[in-house]
Amino acid sequence: MNIYEEIVRLQREGRRGAVATIVNSRGSIPSFQSAKMLIRDDGSIAGTIGGGCVEADVWQAAREVMQQEKPRTLTFDLNQNPSDDTGLVCGGTLAIFIEPVLPSSLLYIFGAGHVAVELYKAARNAGFDCVVTDDRDAYANAERFPGAVQVVARDFEEACADLAPAESSYIVIVTRGHRDDMRVLRWAVQTPARYIGMVGSRRKAIAIFRELTREGLGPDRFDRVHSPIGLDIGAITPEEIAVSIVAELIAVRRRAERSLPHMSWFQNGRHNAGSEPAPSLSAAAES
Repeated sequence: MNIYEEIVRLQREGRRGAVATIVNSRGSIPSFQSAKMLIRDDGSIAGTIGGGCVEADVWQAAREVMQQEKPRTLTFDLNQNPSDDTGLVCGGTLAIFIEPVLPSSLLYIFGAGHVAVELYKAARNAGFDCVVTDDRDAYANAERFPGAVQVVARDFEEACADLAPAESSYIVIVTRGHRDDMRVLRWAVQTPARYIGMVGSRRKAIAIFRELTREGLGPDRFDRVHSPIGLDIGAITPEEIAVSIVAELIAVRRRAERSLPHMSWFQNGRHNAGSEPAPSLSAAAES
């Protein structure tokens, strides 16, 4: 089996894995330098780095690398610790680099207006694959979004019914109106998507959240929604707003989102919508 082809297959299927490579060795080792082993998210493996307890330890570390999404290097001294060499009859040292294999970053963009076009460009440059949905044929087409994985010109609720975001997916809602934003958000918060963002002010977000909770959706579902969307950089133009949104997407992708604002102030009752300050242009901007 070609490990590189298998890596591509995992990414296309939205799955995780880890690749272990012998990057340094000295003396007698159970395999050879540059040998590789792929550990899939279901625990199965492809390839080998020599077997035995070394491989078992690498398998366990690979599971942690997948979860943390950070690479790691393990060093084994088979001379000093014979237990590392059970059944291998070796006596050298080796270093094994374990790197995560992550799913492709798939971004679902709802809305195809000015902000969406600039968001699409910036997201593509940052390595996101994009699916664009809008209910207007004149806006949702391949000419406006060349290279998109999919462009859907269809009623939002109908389109959502046929989409299945994975845990590694990102959703950005930038439709042209509050009604459509709410329709998409109702669906989005019930998916396992890694990121959900909705354009608009905090006042708008609170109004939509309250309406959806009255429909029966639990308030906790909105705790992971980013709205206002994007980092607060004073963005005004569609191009600037797109940069602020993609910066936030990158922060989540790189697991640097601890410093990002979230919506817990809504669930905890600490926010008084009546005293809502005027939102910035970037926060209130629509597509």
